[in-house]
Amino acid sequence: MALVVAQAELLIYGRLDGGVFQAELAITSDRSLPASPAVQPTQEKDLSMYFGSDNQSGASDAVFAALAQANQGISAAYGDDEWTQQAVRAIQTTFDSPAEVFFVSTGTAANALALACMSSPWQIILCHAQAHILNDELTAPEFFTGGARMIGLDAGREKLSLETLSQYLSQGSAHPPHNAEPAVLSLTQVTESGQVYSIEELTALCAVAHQYGLTVHMDGARFANAVAGLNCHPAAISWQAGVDVLSLGATKNGALSAEAIVFFNRPLAANLVPLRKRSGHLVSKGRWLGAQFSAWLNDGHWLELAAHANRMATLLEQGMAACPASQVIWPVAANEVFAILPSPVIEQLRAQGAVFYQWPRHFVPSHFNLSEHDEVVRLVTSFRTSEADVTTFLGHLNAAERG
Repeated sequence: MALVVAQAELLIYGRLDGGVFQAELAITSDRSLPASPAVQPTQEKDLSMYFGSDNQSGASDAVFAALAQANQGISAAYGDDEWTQQAVRAIQTTFDSPAEVFFVSTGTAANALALACMSSPWQIILCHAQAHILNDELTAPEFFTGGARMIGLDAGREKLSLETLSQYLSQGSAHPPHNAEPAVLSLTQVTESGQVYSIEELTALCAVAHQYGLTVHMDGARFANAVAGLNCHPAAISWQAGVDVLSLGATKNGALSAEAIVFFNRPLAANLVPLRKRSGHLVSKGRWLGAQFSAWLNDGHWLELAAHANRMATLLEQGMAACPASQVIWPVAANEVFAILPSPVIEQLRAQGAVFYQWPRHFVPSHFNLSEHDEVVRLVTSFRTSEADVTTFLGHLNAAERG
């Protein structure tokens, strides 16, 4: 059998003899291509000790079933479908707010588009020095905002403190209009150190930001884990605390690829529709995003998934804290464990199939004394993590320590 390709453009990347090559193939008329050889199945890896990241865990059965259901028949495009409208209503009901809601497929798009609606190119966006928007989204926020400056604060702490924010804002602009002035405060919930802002902390930070005329954005890639960890109403750590715009992530907690931009401060959404379209993030078959969110929020499914991930992280923390070879850095508040392990132990764990990430040493609080043989690691649990996964890892950790 041959494949027929019509008017297609392909950009192909690959490696040849250790070097990188790039080829562009343009096909402007129908032509036949030889059939591809049969793909041989690859041997599955043992994922029983997989703590790399929660965005690698796939979709929950309920979300996947909703996608299959949404795949039936014909539906309107670009978000004008029943699935998308149902998802909007579900978010409004969940947060008890008539918010403006828009869907995109990536967390970077959600954050960058939200910040573009909240700031001008000549303004400043304040965030924690470890914030994902500052360190792990290339320069997407700067690109989408047209050049707004990102400034990170409190590099040595696991959360942005009220003291630091108040001190920074009280200084004011040294020489307007020659100096940029802050317009947005962005907070990450759960933080990049796996910590959770309490209701009181968020309320105080938002109040100071609003006092100085800033709006507040929240990067909620793991917002569900924060809600489950605090056992609170979602509104309590969002709009009731003073958050104006929330990037609500589902991808890390049971969706395939689905993020929502939730505008509690509705006027801030004025430019979102053209910005989303112009940036290429208006999905044609929008029902795929709506179906995921509808199933994710239905009957508290999202919080069940998050609560399970949090419980597995707590079990992992307890076991690692009892092991002389490891030092847990921060108490587990959601679904991430940060610890210090000797390099030989890390090598032994990885040899046994354990997957986790090493983390920058400068993230560690100064009262921890790291030797040259120590490394910082991050382990993330998900709704797919089982008690057996945790037990297996802890068994290898203890065996490595004894060795």
